[in-house]
Amino acid sequence: MRLPSGIASALLSLVTLVPAHAADAAELGRLFFTPERRASLERQRTFNVQEAQTLQGTTLSLDGVVHRSGGKATVWINRQAQTESEGARTGVSAVTSPATPGSALLAPGDESPSKLKVGEAINRTSGERNTRLGGGVVVTPATPSARR
Repeated sequence: MRLPSGIASALLSLVTLVPAHAADAAELGRLFFTPERRASLERQRTFNVQEAQTLQGTTLSLDGVVHRSGGKATVWINRQAQTESEGARTGVSAVTSPATPGSALLAPGDESPSKLKVGEAINRTSGERNTRLGGGVVVTPATPSARR
């Protein structure tokens, strides 16, 4: 049985493209970092290296809380992620509870603990709280008329 020339050429091009596509897929690897950053991340992963963080500044903010189904939690304090057990490494102990999602009890060093909600910040010296919402109003910049 002889195939029409259009189908035969389409099959031939498919056969030649498949190996080239497979080779390209193997070379892609991780896309989002430079080769040096990927090598650094791979070293950290291999040797379980964790960069030391220290609490800097007078403001303590709770930027996020995630509870996994296994019960472990990750919190973002001053834009740095940490698990509940990493208090010694970061200088801030964090206690969360699935019963009160979106909040955590944070204690920097030997200071008194503060219960914060996600998005809230506290000045460590004065104790003044800030919801970072500008008095409860969220204002977005106006859209330029040229974009409409």
